[in-house]
Amino acid sequence: MSKSLFRVKPVEPAPHVDAGEPVEGSLHGEATLKRTLTARHLVLLGVGAVIGAGIFVLTGQAAANHAGPAIMLSFVFAGMACALAGLCYAEFAAMMPVSGSAYSYSYATLGEFTAWFIGWCLVLEYLFASSTVAVGWSGYMVSFLTTTLGVPFPAELATAPITWSNGEFVRTAGIVNLPAILIVAAVSGLCYVGITQSAFANAVVVAIKVAVIAAFLGFGVMYVDPANWTPFIPANEGPGQFGMDGVFRAATIVFFAYIGFDAVSTAAGEAKNPQRDMPIGILGSLVVCTLIYISVCAVLVGMAPFRELDTAKPVATAIELAMRADPGANLGWLKTAVEVGAIAGLSSVILVMLMAQPRIFYSMSRDGLLPRVLGKVHPKYQTPHVGTILVGVVACLLAGFMPLSVLGELVSMGTLIAFATVCLGVLVLRFTRPDLPRPFRVPLFWLVCPLGVLACLFLFLQSFMEHWLIFVLWTLLGQVIYFAYGYRHSRLNRAAGAATA
Repeated sequence: MSKSLFRVKPVEPAPHVDAGEPVEGSLHGEATLKRTLTARHLVLLGVGAVIGAGIFVLTGQAAANHAGPAIMLSFVFAGMACALAGLCYAEFAAMMPVSGSAYSYSYATLGEFTAWFIGWCLVLEYLFASSTVAVGWSGYMVSFLTTTLGVPFPAELATAPITWSNGEFVRTAGIVNLPAILIVAAVSGLCYVGITQSAFANAVVVAIKVAVIAAFLGFGVMYVDPANWTPFIPANEGPGQFGMDGVFRAATIVFFAYIGFDAVSTAAGEAKNPQRDMPIGILGSLVVCTLIYISVCAVLVGMAPFRELDTAKPVATAIELAMRADPGANLGWLKTAVEVGAIAGLSSVILVMLMAQPRIFYSMSRDGLLPRVLGKVHPKYQTPHVGTILVGVVACLLAGFMPLSVLGELVSMGTLIAFATVCLGVLVLRFTRPDLPRPFRVPLFWLVCPLGVLACLFLFLQSFMEHWLIFVLWTLLGQVIYFAYGYRHSRLNRAAGAATA
């Protein structure tokens, strides 16, 4: 049995899908792709993929509860971990010039059991990410309705009934986060019938997000009070609460803001000079995004005391507090722009996440690791409709009843485990298959790969110490499903059994 758990799967060619989806790629390559992308193209690709939900949603909560003004350092540490993992993603993507993922990479290097575990962790990334972003969307939408348009909305219907405080769930005055449920339901409906995302529409959304951030920086800096930056690293108040301990804990939370950078690695097969340009694209996009994030954080915690930013709409909250401190501040239009930009940008993120998760189930179902019903495609809409319904229902429940802090940290935990596995997979494949053609090779792999594993696991442990019970229960649930169904129905194991019969 132990041998079959770690049986490696030769991955077959598959058509292009969105970055991050665990699809099957080929260790031997596919039809030659047209190499047209330069380093500049790759940097812009990475910036467009990364700038999004994280900066609008989780920054305030991380600053208010963990890092204070030192949230800027948290982004530096998170970016460094991403850079190490990104180089490893690039090597895999160059060997498999299709949009791959940690699931397919681990299946090809570390075996089925590890692939299942990583696929189960990716559920945390996509399913919980859609719920996290929906909670942020709700915050900006309610703010827009109540303060900008003057439409009343009961706070009890925009707040989860529980929150996380001092290591335990605590009852709140809220009943349900209704707007978060409604946006998830609406987007799930779109995913059910199918939707073709145009590059133009995505470009417009990215342009809006970048323009809003630029406006916030340009005008918000005029209302910064330097006194709000001191102390830069507040004194420690407990495990993960301020001090350097809190800075690292916040790094785990804001890691969410970097999700999507691996989109650069999926373009390795189309880069003109991948060995030179992939590191530039990955590291360059991460440097640009980190500088943008640090700038936003500096203005954010400079406009308002950091303890006041523990909301689902921290950027809008900072503007509100600045207007309250200075009644003469003409920032109403900026607050409206931020709300509109966040609503538009977060809507597209929810769409991508809810489209990706059913396709994760679809891929795992094709491998026999999940029931075949999750691999069914609607005869009319050509979408994985059963998986879409399941994901939509679960995401609605999470968005409506779970606190933002827990959702965001679980997303980062799942992603960090996946990234650590990719780093380990590159290291393993260098020794087990040194003969494979590698258009891009991780420089100093013997150093970069172990450091990537350690950096991701270090950040993972910061949240694991707080939410270990939730993660352990999630992992145990995954193991029960695997051994009860996946192991016995695995196409790889059944094929091996048939061959030896």
